[in-house]
Amino acid sequence: MAQPPYILAIDQGTTSTRCILFDSSATPVTTAQREFPQHYPNGGWVEHDPEDIWRDTVAVMREAVANARVDVKDVAAIGITNQRETVVVWERATGRPVHNAIVWQDRRTAETCARLKASGAEQMVNEKTGLLLDPYFSATKLAWILDNVSGARAAAERGELAFGTIDSFLLSRLTRGKVHATDPTNAGRTLLFDIVRQQWDEELLKLFDIPASLLPRVEDNSHVFGHSDPDILGRAIPIAGMAGDQQAALFGQGCFNPGMAKSTYGTGCFLLMNIGDKPVLSKNRMLTTPAYRLNGQTTYALEGSIFVAGAAVKWLRDGLKIITRASQTHDMATRVPDSHGVYMVPAFVGLGAPYWNPDARGLICGLTLGSTDAHLARAALESVAYQTKDLIDAMTADAGPSAAALRVDGGMAANDWLCQFLADILDAPVERPSIVETTAMGAAFLAGLATGVWPDIGAIGRIWHRERRFDPAMEEGDRTSMVDGWRGAVRRALLA
Repeated sequence: MAQPPYILAIDQGTTSTRCILFDSSATPVTTAQREFPQHYPNGGWVEHDPEDIWRDTVAVMREAVANARVDVKDVAAIGITNQRETVVVWERATGRPVHNAIVWQDRRTAETCARLKASGAEQMVNEKTGLLLDPYFSATKLAWILDNVSGARAAAERGELAFGTIDSFLLSRLTRGKVHATDPTNAGRTLLFDIVRQQWDEELLKLFDIPASLLPRVEDNSHVFGHSDPDILGRAIPIAGMAGDQQAALFGQGCFNPGMAKSTYGTGCFLLMNIGDKPVLSKNRMLTTPAYRLNGQTTYALEGSIFVAGAAVKWLRDGLKIITRASQTHDMATRVPDSHGVYMVPAFVGLGAPYWNPDARGLICGLTLGSTDAHLARAALESVAYQTKDLIDAMTADAGPSAAALRVDGGMAANDWLCQFLADILDAPVERPSIVETTAMGAAFLAGLATGVWPDIGAIGRIWHRERRFDPAMEEGDRTSMVDGWRGAVRRALLA
């Protein structure tokens, strides 16, 4: 039987908002989830309505607690994890957003980033933030809102507006505007935060022309940021943990030692490796990012970001309509002996690491009259493994030998075929935890640490359990041939 105290974890993602209630053994008790609309006003533009996100957040919080039939007084804390880099600007007085949220996938500021690169600014940006100049990150999105929404820049200069990533926006709404704050994992993705000094940077603010008055304060990931409005759940509950989704997954996977790595497969694919308390700048176009900050001490990670993973399967469903459920891809992939020479490079919004090419576009090659919907489905899944190998190869070149095993999570990690193919292509074991909802669990762990549910990260590390291990079984010659074919397909996509 589930035991109190409970932790309510909000997992606000790119396509849906979920809330999971965890008990004191970190076992999920109930889950509530709602998908919300995506908006594509122009080619390469992606937006969300923040009001959709807010309404869904309140709804899934209430649904999760109601379905669990627990007493709200037994809910010790709320944790928040979120899609990173997505930008919201709102009026401080009313909480009303001045524009739709500009999503991390959005590429509208590619020209701005190219211009800044040409000016020679990227080295300074990289040294301070560990990031590259790319429209993926928040700063140029924020500047676009200030420059394109009537009156926004003047209002910002007067201190009337607030900026935040989704965590910060939800925190403000949950506390009825009383708290404007974020954490290092989200601040560290804005291009405005010095990850070594752990503070907003004046030189970066000047480069992107961002008024400092817009910015939230930055607190440790495990910290009582404030308390929720009692009207939401019937009592004020501490909001005690926040982290960007990928760092939350790293934390939820128990990757607390240098060299430990996890890869999350959701809309995109994100691989993080713990590198300890010293930030190491990548020579292979990986990102250096805060992994978490506890008691003022920062742990860093190398990260490789792939923009499209599960989104490729969503495209098969919603665009091509060759499937009705994502789970069908498992059976389709096993229905054919191989991909029949078909490769999909899912560069629908450009290519992320290690290519960082916002102008690349999606490509399917190797089609013949013998190609079927099953081959397309298999190629979509295979593209996820190939992109992961690209990341592992680059990260290994930066940080030395890779981890003994890769821990995987996210919705796609439930696909046995994909996990086995991933192990085969990486030539390394892949471990899937018994609880794959590690993103929400990481937020719960952080909130529980701040409120005494768990005493330390050692106790959290002992909670992690492996459900299954996938060992490589592919012949080296087959692996080499398939990877060579993938790299040829990527070269074509980069020329598109």
